[in-house]
Amino acid sequence: MRTGRTERKTAETDILVEVNLDGTGTYDISTGIGFLDHMVEQFSRHSLIDVTLKVKGDLHVDQHHTTEDSAIALGQAISNALGDKAGIGRYGEAHSPMDETMARVVLDISGRPYLVWKARFTQEKLGEWDTELIEHWFHSVSQSAGLTLHCQVLYGSNNHHICEALYKGFARAMRQAVELDARKGGAVPSTKGQLGG
Repeated sequence: MRTGRTERKTAETDILVEVNLDGTGTYDISTGIGFLDHMVEQFSRHSLIDVTLKVKGDLHVDQHHTTEDSAIALGQAISNALGDKAGIGRYGEAHSPMDETMARVVLDISGRPYLVWKARFTQEKLGEWDTELIEHWFHSVSQSAGLTLHCQVLYGSNNHHICEALYKGFARAMRQAVELDARKGGAVPSTKGQLGG
């Protein structure tokens, strides 16, 4: 089993993350931000990556540190679980429809973090979560997991649907990318012999 664990403790947040890339999509999520919990649950269920994420953050200040640090810790746990990335599919892509919304997420577990973000929200909050933090969550997880990540909303009007389509698309793309391909014979999927740099 490919598992990873991250513990991150600062003056702003206290976080525990555990992931199993070869799981069944079971989750135990508690960040203190209801809508963020819901989105990480969607990520786990649709990627089939088991995720435990426990966060105690300074929500009396605002939601920024909890959002950012939880994404950093999740990305680090995924990176730890991937190890040298031998035998993985590496690339993943998904079109994710949700009612009137269509999102596209394409990624490469390249070791070269980069986010292209083509999505916008027309309301300031989803539940109590500031929508401006959604892009920041994806940026933080791409940086710490070493993902080249392209997220685009092709069309859509409902803010809840837009956000959920992006997370489900991310999940399905990650499922493809982390899966082991027996035809690769355990080789690192790069002519350089390593990923990153």
